[in-house]
Amino acid sequence: MMTARRPARDREGLRYRRVVAKLGTNLLTAGGDQLDVQTMSSLVEQVARLHGDGAEVILVTSGAIAAGRQRLGHVRGRRDIPIRQVLAAVGQSHLMQSYDQLFAARGIVIAQTLLTKRDLADRVGYLNARNTLLALLELKAVPIVNENDVVAVEEIEGVKIGDNDNLSALVANLVDADLLALLTDTGGLYTADPRLDPSAKLIKRGGAH
Repeated sequence: MMTARRPARDREGLRYRRVVAKLGTNLLTAGGDQLDVQTMSSLVEQVARLHGDGAEVILVTSGAIAAGRQRLGHVRGRRDIPIRQVLAAVGQSHLMQSYDQLFAARGIVIAQTLLTKRDLADRVGYLNARNTLLALLELKAVPIVNENDVVAVEEIEGVKIGDNDNLSALVANLVDADLLALLTDTGGLYTADPRLDPSAKLIKRGGAH
C-alpha cells in the first residue's frame, strides 16, 4: 500500500525522490518465526537499485523482537512486556547486523535510528531527528528507523505510536517524503482490521486523479 505527494518525475527521471518504506515483521520473517535472509536480501536489493538511481530511501523496520526470539529460543512461550523488551534488546543488534551485511555487500552505508513518540512530540527532539535524518540522506546513507522498544513500554503495549505503520507515517511527514510505502502481508487498506472484522472491505485504489 503506498501514498504519494508529488507524482511528477523530476529532472533526473525519478518519480519519487525521497521514499520512506515500512517493512513489517511478517514480511521480514516470510511468515515464520525468525528473520528470513533471502527475503531481506531481495528487499535490500530493491532499495539498492533505488539508491543507485539517485533516490533517497529511509527504512522503518520491524523485526527486532522476532530476531531476539530467534536468538533466545528458550523464551518462546513468554509474551509479557519485560521479556519483549529483553527480546528487543537482544534482537536489535542482530537485526541491524543483518541489514549492515546485506547493504555493505552492495556498497551502501546504513545508520540506525531509534525513535519514540516522545522524541517526535517534543519540538527540539523533532528538529534533531529531522536534521539527523536529512544529514544522513545528504551523505548517501540509508537510515534504518525503529521504535526504541527497549525503553518505550507504551509502544510495545500499543497505547501510543502503536506500530511501525504509524511510525513510518510520522517519519514520512518528518522528512517531507514524496512516497510512503507500507510493505506488509495485508492486501491493502481496509475499512477495519480484516483479521478481527469479517465484514471489513478492501478500499480499492481509484483511477488517476
